[in-house]
Amino acid sequence: MSVKRRDFLVFLGSAAGAVALNSLQSCGPNSPTQTSSQNALKRLFLPVKGPMPLFTDGVEPAKQPQAYSTYEVADDLVLPDGFTYQIIAAWGDKVGDSRFGYNNDYLSFVQTGPDEGYLTINFEYISERPWLQSFQQVIGKTLPFEEVDAAVKKAGKDGLNAFALADSDPIKVKIREICKEALIDQGMGVISLRRQPDGSWERTNSAADRRITGISGLEDGRYLKTTGPAVAIFKKQQGQGYIDKLGDQIIGTFGNCAGGTTPWGTVLSGEENFQSQVPEPVYPDGTSYPPAELPFNTASLDAQGNVFGLAGNKYGWIVEVDPANPKDYGTKHTWLGRYRHEAVGVRVEAGKPLAFYSGCDRQGGHVYKFVSKDAVSNPTDKANSKLLATGQLYAAKFNSDGTGSWIPLKADTAVNPDLPNNIIGNSLLLPYREPGNVTVGKQRNENESQPPKSSNPGTNPYIQVENNEQVTQFKQQFKTLGDLYTGNPEEKQGAILIDAHYAGNAAGATCTARPEDTEIAPDGSLYITFTAGLSGKEGGPDQRIFKGPQGETPYPYGWIMRLEEENNDPAASKFSWKMAATGGEPAGGGMGFSNPDNLLIDPKGNIWMVTDMGTGGHNKAVPSRVEAGKPVETSKMLGLFGNNSIWYMPTSGDDAGKAFLFGCGPMDCETTGPFFTNDQQTLFLAVQHPGEAKGIRQNMAAETREFAMLTTDGKQFMQKRQVPIGSNWPGKGANDPPKPAVVAIRRTNSQPII
Repeated sequence: MSVKRRDFLVFLGSAAGAVALNSLQSCGPNSPTQTSSQNALKRLFLPVKGPMPLFTDGVEPAKQPQAYSTYEVADDLVLPDGFTYQIIAAWGDKVGDSRFGYNNDYLSFVQTGPDEGYLTINFEYISERPWLQSFQQVIGKTLPFEEVDAAVKKAGKDGLNAFALADSDPIKVKIREICKEALIDQGMGVISLRRQPDGSWERTNSAADRRITGISGLEDGRYLKTTGPAVAIFKKQQGQGYIDKLGDQIIGTFGNCAGGTTPWGTVLSGEENFQSQVPEPVYPDGTSYPPAELPFNTASLDAQGNVFGLAGNKYGWIVEVDPANPKDYGTKHTWLGRYRHEAVGVRVEAGKPLAFYSGCDRQGGHVYKFVSKDAVSNPTDKANSKLLATGQLYAAKFNSDGTGSWIPLKADTAVNPDLPNNIIGNSLLLPYREPGNVTVGKQRNENESQPPKSSNPGTNPYIQVENNEQVTQFKQQFKTLGDLYTGNPEEKQGAILIDAHYAGNAAGATCTARPEDTEIAPDGSLYITFTAGLSGKEGGPDQRIFKGPQGETPYPYGWIMRLEEENNDPAASKFSWKMAATGGEPAGGGMGFSNPDNLLIDPKGNIWMVTDMGTGGHNKAVPSRVEAGKPVETSKMLGLFGNNSIWYMPTSGDDAGKAFLFGCGPMDCETTGPFFTNDQQTLFLAVQHPGEAKGIRQNMAAETREFAMLTTDGKQFMQKRQVPIGSNWPGKGANDPPKPAVVAIRRTNSQPII
């Protein structure tokens, strides 16, 4: 622990001494055994007990085997003593003329007064098992799923191209009905809240309460707007690919994961896994692959955009919404790039350009920065939104010596891909100017969150390179990004932004370990969470950058990075970085968490973090650490960490550099979107997809599983863990349907949390 804490303090740098923990409230002890760290921390809270021994749990290593020999997982949001939570809204609740959506993610509370404001919520996707199980009970409608499922299976394993069917076809009508309801449950929402004298919150149902769904504009005329160079592509009347004929109008938003809030009171929402609903690939002119390339599939309820003929190039953007304006249904700013957005870090300073940071959450995804052309005059002026219409998008190049640079994604940028030999998995996908003449690599036709199998062999606009020689050949064929895309200068820039991930690959942006949040600290530095350093069909991270505590690659548990711009200038072309906060078991050099996701930096500079372990790994038994005479792969040991959780990491005082467990989520869920009120008395939190793996918990079912645990000093012991099967949260009654919901966390004594 001392090594990791020392590194974390170096990582914090001067910021660690710039803030102090004071005026903290006392909590009752959770355990009679307390370390000096807990005695110091008890002014704030005493950590909850998770399934894994921690350096911060107050239990000496010699006593950990007994203290952790049994553990009971709760199907609830578990918080420290002295804290409580309130359900603010849950899936199916009324919002304006629609309903509260599914899988709530990023939250933003824009206050209009000391005790009231607008809560904006992202709704990312639907989890097919609990959504289908509970839809009739929660929404009060039936869906023709069985009939559609039979028709899809008859069509073949690739799914059914509902777009090609006549509008009057009964199966198309039924598919449309299912997909419409699924897309209504995605997008964004705004609800108005007021705090009561006892500290609880109530909805006020103002005129501004509204939903922006995955089909806004389809039937109601509430199209989303667009700015930036990609508009020239959207307005094309003909091109190499599919054009929806709607011009710069866009139907809906979906895949809305994390986001950010501007000082002028607007909310930014990142469209992440849009490739599940519409084709991701585009042609060199920026036009989309046709809807037929991603047929509707009932096995996962993917390709919901197929039946509506949605154009794939219009999704994967950052959406800006003014929650106070009832007529605002969102604007997609294309200068910020199209990729699988996870979060938006907003840096706004008077006299300087805007700097917005985001990450592409895929294996091998990049970190990006948008810099506005013009400078900010007044940070709170809503006219600042216009600055997002003109600027430059950059992708990050990380060097192994702790330095880095920003590569502009524009036509005259040199083609200089990273070498596959440096990438875990030895694979990189590159855009190709003339798809029919592939000579430097092989076409990539598989479809797992990437280019689908083409119905016209030889037309896939991406190729896979797997060795350094193929990169050399690629650079001989193409000198600049402009050589890979077509059109006039504006159209070419638009096509590059539409194809930002692959253009970033071609320009040499560093392939990273799934960046899941970008958060600006009070001193202007950027915190980035990288959730997992694994590889797959999409690519993998740079093994020189993303290594475990002992240099392990691949490493599945994640990191937090701190990036500082040169001279603290948001428009700088160079930066420095430090990786020090590392996930994993404490005995192996980790801090006790796995897969860091959303970050929240409080006014005192301390870090709050939630985790994003894959649902299938939650509490998965690890009966032995040896398999066929070899150590079990780390990727098969996520079950040790239990449910997804909430963590607090002080940046000053005796506890600086340590990670304390603040809470654990219900079964199968992800805790997301933490956001404080201005007075820090309320922490809003989204609980996403409870019951995703097992659905409704039937008759309070549970089972006992075995885990080969380690004490913090590396000694093995066995733990018997009682694990609920499925979820009944938030109702918590027997056989209640699991529902995503937003909660308000507060102290029972109504004092500030920090």
